[in-house]
Amino acid sequence: MKTFKIFTAKSVEKLSRFGRPLRRTQGLALLSLLITPAWSQNSVPAASAASDAPTYLRDIQPIFMGNCSRCHNQQSRFVYNWLNYPTAYADRWEIKRRLWDSWQGRYYKEAMPIANSPESFSISEADRLAIKNWVENGAPKGVVPVGVGAKTKGERIIAGKKLFNSICAACHQASGQGRPNVFPPLADSDYLNADKNRAIQIVLFGRQGEVVVNGMKFNNNMPSFPLTDEDIANALTYVYNSFGNSGLEITPEEVNAQRSAKPQAVSTPAPKSEFE
Repeated sequence: MKTFKIFTAKSVEKLSRFGRPLRRTQGLALLSLLITPAWSQNSVPAASAASDAPTYLRDIQPIFMGNCSRCHNQQSRFVYNWLNYPTAYADRWEIKRRLWDSWQGRYYKEAMPIANSPESFSISEADRLAIKNWVENGAPKGVVPVGVGAKTKGERIIAGKKLFNSICAACHQASGQGRPNVFPPLADSDYLNADKNRAIQIVLFGRQGEVVVNGMKFNNNMPSFPLTDEDIANALTYVYNSFGNSGLEITPEEVNAQRSAKPQAVSTPAPKSEFE
């Protein structure tokens, strides 16, 4: 339902600067602004014509992957999968309330990400503002940015470092050390260096269940990410060439081959009871 603020010519005259009446052209322009309809936020707002307005695929999905995906992923049962555009679009106003309004003290529910979580320390005010602007500009989907593919191993490492720091570092830390008893280390990782195809599949398909890395047990959820073959190759090449790892290079062709392969077992079966 449209609602209008009604202003008379006399009302406009009272808005004049320093008590001087507005010229007729100024008054008409002001009236046209004042009677703009106020739409309910539950309706779909018009998309911004500005070319730099945030879009989901270019700006927002990377933020969600880096700061929200531990909970909001395709494997979640009780919360929405924000890595999926239709789902994120449908939940856009609640996303804005949780990631912006609550953070500003204007919404009674808990701010996201949850306080004192790894993601709450990594998400920035600029990220929150981008999400707010995305919602208020119509939550456009946009398109995946088309970049120039890495030609050399060095270029792949540079591109992978940027991706790692924006998506992976919230859990595994920028140092690759992970978090004790929560997220396994990628630094000097025996598990990572033992099988590169397994590493590719974990990024492609995610992983659940217990894993032993460098002699320590971890049991957490690693979601799969909607990344391209090039992205995954770059990120893994960076990891393999950082933190004391083996120095391997992963190519997009190797990632693509694993997409069609049967995923390796990703969970550890429960040990049998001594009474069985």
